[in-house]
Amino acid sequence: MEQQDDARVSTAYLRFAEDEVRDRSPLYDELSRGVASDPEVIRFLLTLPREKRQPNLFLSAVRYLFGTPEGWDQFRSCVLREKDALRAAMLARSTQTNEPGRCAALLPVLAGLPEPLALLEVGASAGLCLLPDLYAYDYGGPILEPRTERLKPLAFPCAVNAATPVPARPPRVIWRAGLDLKPVDLSNPPEVAWLEALVWPEQTDRLARLRAAIKIAVQQKPRLVKGDLRTDLAALAQEAPKNATLVIFHTAVLTYISAATEREEFAQSVGLLSDFWIANEPPRVFPNIAEQVGREGPKGSFLLSVNGVPVAWTDPHGASVDWMGATPPGQIAVYGARR
Repeated sequence: MEQQDDARVSTAYLRFAEDEVRDRSPLYDELSRGVASDPEVIRFLLTLPREKRQPNLFLSAVRYLFGTPEGWDQFRSCVLREKDALRAAMLARSTQTNEPGRCAALLPVLAGLPEPLALLEVGASAGLCLLPDLYAYDYGGPILEPRTERLKPLAFPCAVNAATPVPARPPRVIWRAGLDLKPVDLSNPPEVAWLEALVWPEQTDRLARLRAAIKIAVQQKPRLVKGDLRTDLAALAQEAPKNATLVIFHTAVLTYISAATEREEFAQSVGLLSDFWIANEPPRVFPNIAEQVGREGPKGSFLLSVNGVPVAWTDPHGASVDWMGATPPGQIAVYGARR
């Protein structure tokens, strides 16, 4: 059993290197491959619960506590020297990567839905993805400005294919709320520092955009509710105004629900609560949706779907959208059960 656990951790870190960071973070690529081949570091990870062994959590916790290492040797030395502090941080923290750039991938869907919108994000973290109408976007043409002129955020760049329905303007949002097991308090400097540590080390532009989005969120204060998506979503959804199109969405959240049956139960329940359900997740999260595509997407990409219909492959941080030419979002059947 122990050898199986060793192999499982090694495989997870190699997969992370190959599928997620190889072309995006040379340092994390080096560190992930180092972990995968180091029995002593793997033994440290095996002292943690399985859900706490994930690469993003481990690598970010080291940077959060000790700064960015120069390379594998320094990283390994730090891990083996500071096991207790590192274990405590990893047990206390989670990978709440609140990447506001993902709004660039969501916006082509949101802008095509009947307005006004009510947004409910599952796994909202600090709520940065609840503000898609308040950011600027660069889809390769004129900058799409936010609805509120007094906001001057950095524009999120997003490469799109010709089929992508690039919005002419952000949607009108009249209600927004987020649900999270542990909402992030942006007035707490250590919490903000943790969000920053979750940004991969070479991605300085992404870090700058995160900080700009945090400033907007501190001003807007989106409502965040502590709760579990499996038990507390229905009550929050009932609070949405009836004169708005209720959109329940999530991105890189359901992958942390390991049981396939629980993910399917969520998919069934969310259809009864919302007008539109937007999922932006790795394709393995909902295999029945991925099977509809008939082809694999770019390595490491997310599959964007609306009401269970796949519409695009997206970059995990919102840097690109490869639209499939499917039915426009607003023409996909409204679930409508909440009405």
